[in-house]
Amino acid sequence: MDDLDQLEAQSIYILREAYRKLKPLAMLWSLGKDSNVMLWLARKAFLGRVPFPVMHVDTGKKFPEMYRFRDEYVKKWELELLLGDCPPVEEIDPTLPPAARSAARKTAGLAAMIEKYKLEGVIAGIRRDEQATRAKERVFSPRGSSHKWDVRNQPPEFWDQYATPHEEGVHIRVHPLLSWREIDIWRYIEREGIPLVDLYFAKDGKRYRSLGDQDITSPIESEAATVAEVIAELQTTRTSERAGRAMDHESEDAFERLRVAGYL
Repeated sequence: MDDLDQLEAQSIYILREAYRKLKPLAMLWSLGKDSNVMLWLARKAFLGRVPFPVMHVDTGKKFPEMYRFRDEYVKKWELELLLGDCPPVEEIDPTLPPAARSAARKTAGLAAMIEKYKLEGVIAGIRRDEQATRAKERVFSPRGSSHKWDVRNQPPEFWDQYATPHEEGVHIRVHPLLSWREIDIWRYIEREGIPLVDLYFAKDGKRYRSLGDQDITSPIESEAATVAEVIAELQTTRTSERAGRAMDHESEDAFERLRVAGYL
């Protein structure tokens, strides 16, 4: 087994453990590269059919290409899609910086969907290398009845044994990609031929390295127009993956405040 085989096997094991232990269970689908890899792994884990619904918490501000991709692959992969809306920004904590406040709409939208469908488990495609706050996460991460993350009180995870507390109102965030790096994601996309939104590939000298809402996400300068060229670019770049995300350039604690409150 090479390193990608090992990452794949670990993620499939995590997905199967989540399906065995947590019901009802759903997977967040943001339509980005990480959640598409995660969905691909789920299809592999369950012999080509995803046995739980996928959720899109829709801000209404995604790129048109992302909505077209979603509608196409819901049909192609025969997915059960749960759609949820987000509240207006005026209802969100006004003490947050502007971009973080806009992003926090998804926190409220996700909380509403978890309560509506009474979910015990939510699978999310975060990675430790993306952002310092996410490096503190567990694979199976409990959230209390208020959906908040207690970063200082997380269960130990020894020998791939994952705690799944079943207290009233608690749900578990499951992170099967936590050990993957950005370049691992792209190498796996290349190996498996995983489809992506074409915004990840350069046009007129720019591409998106990370996809979010149109008003708080910017492209980077790049000539990488194929998966192989993206991989080559990542081997030399010193720029952060989330350099195009506006909220990552706001106050130092903004992202951790979002995560603690239940952000994806």
